[in-house]
Amino acid sequence: MIPVIRFFLQQYWRVSRPLTAGARVLVVDPAGQVLLVRHTYMKGWYLPGGGVDRGETMRAAAAREIWEEAGIVATGELTLFGLYANFKEFKSDHIALYVLRDFTQEVRKSAEIAEIGFFPVDALPDGTSAATRARIREWGEGQVPPDFWAHDETARV
Repeated sequence: MIPVIRFFLQQYWRVSRPLTAGARVLVVDPAGQVLLVRHTYMKGWYLPGGGVDRGETMRAAAAREIWEEAGIVATGELTLFGLYANFKEFKSDHIALYVLRDFTQEVRKSAEIAEIGFFPVDALPDGTSAATRARIREWGEGQVPPDFWAHDETARV
């Protein structure tokens, strides 16, 4: 993100402290590989997902985001894995992480996404975000999800 824009957003979040909701999805193919996306506007690989629109449930947002970002259509249950808080940059984000195993995929172009791919959990691409790696590890090892999206956060509000 451009430093000037980031600065003004931080000031806005500091003053208004809006509560936001987001949804991300751990899409797992039949071989046990996980779907990651690389955005056009920031570096790294991430789980697909995004913000919840007004009047939309978190589950509906998750389904919409995987369609928009990767052409994935859920044919099975989007199962809630965990709820996380993220207070970085003075935000008050709350993120629902779903797991999806049954799906179809259509070829779809997105101006937001530079690249998508399924990767073995033990061979994630360079640049995979630390939080993405943590979510995949927690799921893979059957761990209880932590309260925070990033492990270096505290319970500050």
